[in-house]
Amino acid sequence: MTRTSILTEEYAALDFIKTVEGKALNDEPLTWDEAVAVMKMDHAHIFDLIAVANRVRRKHKGDKISLCSIINARSGGCGEDCAFCPQSARAQSVIPEYGMVSPSAVVDCAKKAINAGAHKFGVVTSGYGFTGSDRDADFDTILDSIREMKRNVDVHRCASLGVIDEKAARALKAAGLEEYHHNLETARSFIQNIRTTHSYDEDVNAVKAAKSAGLRACCGGIFGMGESPEQRVELAFTLRELGVDSVPLNFLNPVKGTRLENMEPLAPLEILTIIAGYRMILPTKDIKVAGGREKNLRDLQCLMFAAGANSTMAGNYLTTEGRSAEDDLAMIRDLGLTVIGR
Repeated sequence: MTRTSILTEEYAALDFIKTVEGKALNDEPLTWDEAVAVMKMDHAHIFDLIAVANRVRRKHKGDKISLCSIINARSGGCGEDCAFCPQSARAQSVIPEYGMVSPSAVVDCAKKAINAGAHKFGVVTSGYGFTGSDRDADFDTILDSIREMKRNVDVHRCASLGVIDEKAARALKAAGLEEYHHNLETARSFIQNIRTTHSYDEDVNAVKAAKSAGLRACCGGIFGMGESPEQRVELAFTLRELGVDSVPLNFLNPVKGTRLENMEPLAPLEILTIIAGYRMILPTKDIKVAGGREKNLRDLQCLMFAAGANSTMAGNYLTTEGRSAEDDLAMIRDLGLTVIGR
């Protein structure tokens, strides 16, 4: 390749990045071809893309970072066959297994999360989910936990309980829930490689039920499970159609005993491309970097915010450890960013 052709290609890439920047700054939807081109961006241009994604984040979200924490309120013994999850009864992983924790335990954990800098706190349970017409003692305990949090902790209240219907969503809303989390995990065209025990439409309908009940919808997926760049865009477009409010981006941290235990982790620059791509496709949404960031981004972790994220999870995850709140808060301060308070 001649020097002239190299320069021509360079200018073409920079012109394209400026084009999608203009659209994202004005909240104009990227076309399919534009979104795929962003997701396939050559790493030679990653820092040009990051600079643009950073400007888009600042335009729509400012310089405030949202921190959320969770409690694994019921662990293990799940009948679903998700290939990535050690809580699945079909996995061979060794993890803690226990039934529903008490409302007082949830409140205590929420208070600790707030003291560590989080302003959102989520109650997470293993299992398929709950419906309003088939409530059990565990669901009633969850409702009690939400009521106790509302009474005793100044925190944005979230829950991730699996598939729910609108009746269950309205019961959660009435108890004081503000946001419901339910990931689609991956694109519709790839889900059969990851899970077969319930349909994609059941997940989509759970998100619709949460929004119909007046809850914020937090919905994203896991990357690095073998999906293509096109399928990453497919998921983003589905989330755009659903009008979700917050998009958690998880990056596979292979757990021994799961079907994906031998997957090769994504490279840090590929992860930053995904984050930037989601910021450009969903410019006004909260983009939250969650599970797998510590192991997969490593020394490039701070660049997740420059790449477009305005939120991250603090503390531990469901079955894997995060890093200390002090380290996260120091990272955010060092970048000249601030943490959102309640």
